[in-house]
Amino acid sequence: MVNTCLRLILLIVLIGGCSLKKLNQPHKNYKSETLTIQQVSDHVCQHISYLQTESFGNVPCNGMIVFDKNEAIIFDTAPDTTISAELITWVEKELNCKIKAIIPTHFHSDCLGGLEAFHRRQIHSYANNTTIQLATSNHSAVPANGFDKMLELKVGSRKVIAEFIGEGHTKDNIIGYFPDENIMFGGCLIKEVGAGKGNLADATVQDWPSTVTALKQKYAATKLVIPGHGKTGGTELFDYTIQLFQQK
Repeated sequence: MVNTCLRLILLIVLIGGCSLKKLNQPHKNYKSETLTIQQVSDHVCQHISYLQTESFGNVPCNGMIVFDKNEAIIFDTAPDTTISAELITWVEKELNCKIKAIIPTHFHSDCLGGLEAFHRRQIHSYANNTTIQLATSNHSAVPANGFDKMLELKVGSRKVIAEFIGEGHTKDNIIGYFPDENIMFGGCLIKEVGAGKGNLADATVQDWPSTVTALKQKYAATKLVIPGHGKTGGTELFDYTIQLFQQK
């Protein structure tokens, strides 16, 4: 009886030790002069790079990396090919992942300015068909594969969703969603709390609040939201964006 109890105690300690070891494993983070990567959950990292602009100065630009079982999908490139190559190298070496896809969330350079770096590595690119049309007209690098409303792709044993809900920051803006952890990359459709309206050159301002309202309703389970620029948060980012563009 005593031996049985001792074995049971030892088993509990071993299991607890393994669980603790797993919980205490350091997150994958990275920082250079041009690129920052922060792991925000078990299967998601946020990448941050910088775009020099005339109107808004040096703007930090976010993107999302979803990874599982040595595969990764990235939403948005860095603004240029050099930083995008740095991002690709980090994902391949530090996450030990093959990049299955790059998905720019709209046609501006903060989303696809580094697309050529992915194409040079033979990485598949996907975008809203409207993004492909606008990138072509803008003489930018052009994503190779298009979709109209929604795209689902497998990453490891999980999936990611890219979806066009409606116009807002641009006519083509989409979001990325990782259902397993209820994490959304809102891109430039979603503002960080306290942000101004930003670049409205290609915006459909009158549709912006209704688009985000529909997004909030459809993805009500969302727990973490990564905006195109600035700090992550919860669904309060949806509410703030709606209020910011609501007609007074």
